[in-house]
Amino acid sequence: MLAVGLTGGIGSGKSAVADLLVERGAVLIDADQVARHVVAPGGPAYQPLIDRFGPGIVAPDGTIDRQALAAVAFVDDESRLALNAITHPAIGIAMIEARDALADTDDIVILAIPLLTAAHRDTVRLHKVVVVDCPTDIALERLLSQRGFDRADAEARIRAQIPREERIKEADYVLDNSGDRAALGAEVAQLWAWLVAAAAEQRALA
Repeated sequence: MLAVGLTGGIGSGKSAVADLLVERGAVLIDADQVARHVVAPGGPAYQPLIDRFGPGIVAPDGTIDRQALAAVAFVDDESRLALNAITHPAIGIAMIEARDALADTDDIVILAIPLLTAAHRDTVRLHKVVVVDCPTDIALERLLSQRGFDRADAEARIRAQIPREERIKEADYVLDNSGDRAALGAEVAQLWAWLVAAAAEQRALA
């Protein structure tokens, strides 16, 4: 099994890259999907989030209203760090368990981690790190035009993230997603060839 961390700033298109890799045969473990489970009622982060951010983040059906949570969690660094301290450990444990369940396979396993840091290489035991990159102005435009963010929220999300230069520094492979969908397809084809070669090399070492 080849464990590959996939990351990129908000609006970079990492989800689109993940989908295209799955089409080629990769297995996806998505931190955003895992996050939904850990904040669901009964999940390990559910009550701690309500205790920290108040009952206003709870939707009428009892689930966490993700937009309401974001509105209070991204107002300042203290709130953002509190959110991360509650959710990240639970997400990390669940992702490690999912990765370990695939350890004896020959799969290329993509672990999509929006806030991937150097520490994840060891904690999640990643063999490779791929960064999906695009200029900040393009990412901002995508958030406004494709995902319906208002400008202030989009800019706050971008500011709260790991700096672009720092993300790229941790990469084994940087995928440029500053172009259109056709250009992205060509970039992903090159990435997949690189991953297949890396997986073969990993099997030879095992």
